[in-house]
Amino acid sequence: MVTGFVLAGVFFALSGAISFRLAKTTVNPLKPDTASSLVTSGVYQFTRNPMYVGFVALLFVWASHLGSAWGIALIALYIVYIQRFQIVPEERALVAIFKVEFSDYKAKVSPWL
Repeated sequence: MVTGFVLAGVFFALSGAISFRLAKTTVNPLKPDTASSLVTSGVYQFTRNPMYVGFVALLFVWASHLGSAWGIALIALYIVYIQRFQIVPEERALVAIFKVEFSDYKAKVSPWL
C-alpha cells in the first residue's frame, strides 16, 4: 500500500510539472498571473491540482512511516491551507486570464480527486 502511495504521489507531482513544462507555461505557484496557457490534458483531466495531490500522497507516506497520528492530522491542515492560500488565489488569476475557458474547465474537473 505504501509503495502505491509513493508511486501515485510521484506520478501526480511529476506529470503535473512536466505537463506545464511541455505547454511552456509557469510552474511557479507564486506567480499564477504569468500563466501563458491553460493545461487541461493528461493528468489535468482528473484533477486541477495534480502537484498538490502528489504532495498529499507523499506526506501521507511520510506520516505513515513515522507512525504519527499528528502527521496524518497535519495533512488535513495542509490541505485546508493550500486550498485557501494557494489554490483560491491561483484560480482567481486563471479566471482573469482564461475567463470562460477556465470556468468551463473548473466546472468539469475537481480541484482534488
